[in-house]
Amino acid sequence: MATTTASNPSLAQKLRGLSGEAVKFGLVGLSGVVVNFAVFWVCINGLHLASLRSNIAATLVAIATNYLGYRYWLYRDRDAASRKREITLFLVFSGAGMLIETGVLGFSVYVLGLSSHFEQLAAKVGGLALGTVFRFISYRTWVFKAVPEPTEEQLAAARAEAAADAPATGVVAQAELMLAAEQIRFAKAE
Repeated sequence: MATTTASNPSLAQKLRGLSGEAVKFGLVGLSGVVVNFAVFWVCINGLHLASLRSNIAATLVAIATNYLGYRYWLYRDRDAASRKREITLFLVFSGAGMLIETGVLGFSVYVLGLSSHFEQLAAKVGGLALGTVFRFISYRTWVFKAVPEPTEEQLAAARAEAAADAPATGVVAQAELMLAAEQIRFAKAE
């Protein structure tokens, strides 16, 4: 089986792609952090809710805004064949991240006795950092799965099928090859 550079990227290419993804993940996450901290601050100071309730409310609002950023900007090219599955997994992993964040906050308030609003914000930052690492790994691995690239054998079969089906030439033949490859890609994703 022959492999090409396009179908088998080097480690440097993979790391460049991952770093670009991490930057975009960070930008969407940063907007979520702003929403999260704004809602947390309003809940704890304006509504006078307990810190854990404020954290849960703030995180839920941020989860909703982050989903929109991840689905429609960062992972827009990823497999979206099953939105129900995607949203379910997103909520499960976001909930686990929220438990990590809330656990750190609860530990700092109820075990360490850090009760000022600024101490609670510092604990929230620490919990948010741990939860973010967890979310990044779980979202890219299980929630927004990449559509698998067709193998060389599948591409060769698609080329042969396109050549046998229509004796087209030039641009039409290339378009048929591209359509056949896409059909294989989507069939494999299902």
